[in-house]
Amino acid sequence: MRIIKGLKNLKPIKNSSVTIGVFDGVHLGHRKIIGRTVSKAKALGLKSVVVTFDPHPLKILNSSIRTPSLISLNHRMRLIEALGVDYLIVIKFTKAFSRMPAEKFIKTVLLDKLGVKFLFIGPDFYFGKGANFGRKALRGIAHKYGFGVEVVNPVKSGSKVVSSSLIRDRILKGELAEAEKLLGRPVAVLGTVVAGTGLARYLGYPTANVNPHHEAIPPTGVYAVRIIFRGRLYGGILNIGFRPTFYNSNDKEPSVEVHIFGFKGDLYGSDIETLFVRRIRPEKKFEVIADLVEQIKKDERRARSILSKRLYKSRGLC
Repeated sequence: MRIIKGLKNLKPIKNSSVTIGVFDGVHLGHRKIIGRTVSKAKALGLKSVVVTFDPHPLKILNSSIRTPSLISLNHRMRLIEALGVDYLIVIKFTKAFSRMPAEKFIKTVLLDKLGVKFLFIGPDFYFGKGANFGRKALRGIAHKYGFGVEVVNPVKSGSKVVSSSLIRDRILKGELAEAEKLLGRPVAVLGTVVAGTGLARYLGYPTANVNPHHEAIPPTGVYAVRIIFRGRLYGGILNIGFRPTFYNSNDKEPSVEVHIFGFKGDLYGSDIETLFVRRIRPEKKFEVIADLVEQIKKDERRARSILSKRLYKSRGLC
């Protein structure tokens, strides 16, 4: 997949199948739309193109809204690439861009730059100045310029439409099984390994301290996890929280620490992807360090047992 950041860096593409959206989380609904885009491209010999935005338009249009993203742009790009897309176009979303008239965007970007032949959208798709250009107007202008438009129906789970906001709510509440069902993949965190306190190594369980690239992470506790690093899949245990046994009043945000089973090597500065499999227990303060070490040993045994029953064979799951 070719990634192109910014319209100025986009050289014209001839004859494409295109979809447009933020695709935060790349959940089942997003996968359906992107899948239709790729399928049409393969059937007709077109290039498949996903157009996305960064930062999230809501952060620019209404800065008072505090909405944590499900995943970062880098994580989004990894997940979209796994779906077999030819081109990913990342447009920097600004207030000036939001004021671009819809027809100008269609003419200068979709037609002149992308050579669109088919455009796939969701039922609640709106864009252009004031976000007042919907699918009815889009179909009219598509007819004028000679490209097709397909509205892809949303994916439902029970009576609810699968959405980023619904998944975000499930993750923040710790309802990981439900979130995984809506995502169509495990709940995952992409982050950079940074220097930590070294306390875990002192306990005999060295950990990688992860700085997540996004904000929607599960509640505090100990989890059985899978870790992807340089294409390899490892097992491990992860702790999210404030390390109550060694509590430091300077800790304002929960730490994310993962012990990777059987890993030997230097991870500092590297990005790792952590897949949440199951929560093992809540955080707990221990008065005696030996009791904490014994609990970690129990956590490891339980995590290994859980992971032996949950194997992920496809990179596309994460």
